Amino acid sequence: MSRHVRAEQQEEEAIERESIEFDVVIVGGGPSGLSAAIKLKQMAIAAGKEDFTVCLIDKGQEVGSHILSGACMEPRSLNELFGLDEQTGAPLNNPAKKDRMVLLTQKHAIPLPTIPQMHNEGNYIISLGQLTKWLATKAEELGVDIYTGFAADDILYHEDGTVKGIVTKDVGIAKDGSIKDTFEPGMELHAKSTIFAEGCRGSLTKKLYANQNFKLRENCQPQTYALGVKEIWEVNNDHFDNGLVMHTVGWPLDTQTYGGTWMYHYDENRISVGYVIALDYKNPTMSPYQEFQRFKHHPKISPYFKDGKCIAYGARTLSEGGFQSIPKLAFPGGVLVGDTAGFLNLPKIKGIHTAMKSGILGAEAVFEALQKGTTVADTYEQRFKESWLYDELYGVRNIRPYFHYGLYPALFLSGLDTVFMRSKTPWTLNHIGPDNEQTKKISEVTPIKYPKPDGVLSFDILTNLARSGTNHNHDQPPHLKLIDKDIPVNVNLKEYGGPEQYYCPAKVYEYLKDETTGESRLQINAQNCLHCKACDIKDPKQNINWTVPEGGGGPSYNIM
Repeated sequence: MSRHVRAEQQEEEAIERESIEFDVVIVGGGPSGLSAAIKLKQMAIAAGKEDFTVCLIDKGQEVGSHILSGACMEPRSLNELFGLDEQTGAPLNNPAKKDRMVLLTQKHAIPLPTIPQMHNEGNYIISLGQLTKWLATKAEELGVDIYTGFAADDILYHEDGTVKGIVTKDVGIAKDGSIKDTFEPGMELHAKSTIFAEGCRGSLTKKLYANQNFKLRENCQPQTYALGVKEIWEVNNDHFDNGLVMHTVGWPLDTQTYGGTWMYHYDENRISVGYVIALDYKNPTMSPYQEFQRFKHHPKISPYFKDGKCIAYGARTLSEGGFQSIPKLAFPGGVLVGDTAGFLNLPKIKGIHTAMKSGILGAEAVFEALQKGTTVADTYEQRFKESWLYDELYGVRNIRPYFHYGLYPALFLSGLDTVFMRSKTPWTLNHIGPDNEQTKKISEVTPIKYPKPDGVLSFDILTNLARSGTNHNHDQPPHLKLIDKDIPVNVNLKEYGGPEQYYCPAKVYEYLKDETTGESRLQINAQNCLHCKACDIKDPKQNINWTVPEGGGGPSYNIM
């Protein structure tokens, strides 16, 4: 038995926890974590070390239940991980057949040339949830231990400061049906090396960044983020075009706000449609969810959904900073892989193949270091710099910063960069700073008034939320924690108009008035949470800290 003090508890006594030892523990069952697990076991088996132990944990009720992406996948990394004969059963059934890029005005759709990075020949329209389920099966066949419904709650350290592993979330026990105040201790998972593959804005990765001994963000620019909101529709009309990959920019966003949509046609009658909006937007009353609902009413877009039915909904943030924002990737006792480190290729609007490649590189570095007794940091960084992943991200490093000049200059500069200069520009542009710092005061903007949903093309948030399968045990302590309880009303509402109630795509945050006193208060409906992390990123004063709820809760993205 080992001891670990739960961070939230004020009492001095330690909690008795069981511990299990592994060679490697991986936090997160997305494409990067699963690729790392598979690569580790492949190398171990090839080296005759069948007893090399790999454990992967995921907070979702099953692998894939918290995964959300567009998703049009480039299979390059999958082909590196498996030979073609090993890919039997992989859910790659919908090849991309046609690219279309469109600039929307309020009434018109103007065709745009497709830059080379957005050509999708050879790619597949997929459900990322289904792909990760398939990858999990392949990992288990190799001997990876996968535990779902276990939320990684804290990091364990050796006395010398080296990462020792992680501890899973305590499970509450309520004796009278009220909020749980008694806890069944979580497990300690110890490892020679821990791989953090939490996805965008990982809660443990935040703690690693805050560790002053590691200095992981010392020589990189601040990460920038976007919120993606997605629906899946079943349609049966003449506008369905199987294999169509369509993206739009422009309306309904203003020219100073970065964002765009996707629309992928697949499976004979399904459309994956969504909106990605950068979280450095200025107007605190902007709602990415409502902008998405407006988009579907465009006269050139709405016909695609005629006589259709929305069957699924979800939302997730993504890391957009690219090359300039990638931190140090390794530290004593572990490495970072996937979107938790920010490997998205923004111009391609793709992060699956880059996440998988980072997982492969991280696994190779970890296995080599464990076998040779060397330091993983130098090995991982060197492998990254010598890989196609580095070249791919470096070549498009300026695309996101171009959009700080506005939509039309950015389209021109992006075309100049990628087409005429073939991504070989000699300069590197900077990001403007953290997203939360870009929000203007309510007195400096015109509040946005959104039309009411019609219930046919557009929906209120709670109607869509029911399509996400989101559920949390009602009696657990809230996982959304305010650092200062006075800031929401005294600062956010008074100075910024209460942006929480607009950026959240799940109606978690509501400002309510006391009927007697007339005073406002912030109500947090934590049970609605989609785990998108927008609040952790966009809160003006960084006063909301997203922590993991009990494992198994949250969305259930079966087909996303």
